Amino acid sequence: MIPGGIDCDIHPTLPGLRSLFPYLPEHWCEILDQQGMHELVSNNYPPGAPLSLRPDWRPEAGPPAQLAHIRSHALDPWETRAAICNCLYGVQLLFNEDMAAAIARAMNEWMARELLDLEPRLRASIIVPMQNPGLAVEEIERWADDARFVQVLLLVMGDMPLGRRVYWPVYAAAEKHGLPVGIHAGSAYHNPTTPTGWPSYHGEDYVNQAQAFQTQLGSLIYEGVFGKFPGLRVVLIESGFTWLPACLWRLTKFWRGLRPEVPWVDRSPAQIVREHVRLTLQPVDGPPDAEQFERFWEHMGSDALLLFSSDYPHWQFEGDTPLPPGLPNALARKIMVDNPIATYPRLKEVVS
Repeated sequence: MIPGGIDCDIHPTLPGLRSLFPYLPEHWCEILDQQGMHELVSNNYPPGAPLSLRPDWRPEAGPPAQLAHIRSHALDPWETRAAICNCLYGVQLLFNEDMAAAIARAMNEWMARELLDLEPRLRASIIVPMQNPGLAVEEIERWADDARFVQVLLLVMGDMPLGRRVYWPVYAAAEKHGLPVGIHAGSAYHNPTTPTGWPSYHGEDYVNQAQAFQTQLGSLIYEGVFGKFPGLRVVLIESGFTWLPACLWRLTKFWRGLRPEVPWVDRSPAQIVREHVRLTLQPVDGPPDAEQFERFWEHMGSDALLLFSSDYPHWQFEGDTPLPPGLPNALARKIMVDNPIATYPRLKEVVS
């Protein structure tokens, strides 16, 4: 481990829906009470599932991943210089656009007041109501002047492919303010999470997330998002990464054969990805042997693609180091420090 790394994916736990009431207008507090809404729990990370929380990070009582836990489990042990909070809560599940916007705003306010104000090492992603891109843009504009918010957070499975033009105002706002768009594993569960229908088990759901990332990557490239917004960076969070070389081979092969269909894609998908797309480290799905991992790295074709992440408090690794074994120090530093700084402009001040 390289001291002073930047953790690009940790997950503070919202203690519960009522913890947002101090940050919600009275109207919405009344509505939530009247409708008997107690929590917005999705199946992305079932609270009791072993994968959702590493056993030694599970408190004896109370919600996990609170500020004290984050300090003792994720910041202090690795001498982390900065960590990006990606708060996963079920705001994307809602069909009521106004309610989703109100809860997203309250979540961002909760993070600002109860995490960022109290711990200078923390940064955060802006939660947006993608049910309505116009309202999502309003939320980006609301927090854009707060430099502690360093990216815009989306889920990989929603109502339609993310490259579609209805979402372009969100990318325009992100590019305008120098904010990468983070696409995180997870679903709004408005549609099946596999191409052939609803699965029976959480393991099927979780494995299919990698396929969803491939679908969204193709959508962003072929719809022309990176040509329209040349300053945009996209970070695939908790996606795995060993699928990328084969996916890029296929995307590039068919782009060559079908270029008249998408004349606005003026470079190969592989080149576009290396310029505009980054992936977080955990969960590491690479080979366990250091020599094999080095061979795989040659297929990646770049040492700038991976960003350090612990994925705290999810159970993606055991022991004291989230880095794969045998990484050369120069590559470890790229992943832990240099690549995150290059990806997130608002993090440059943490190394000054």
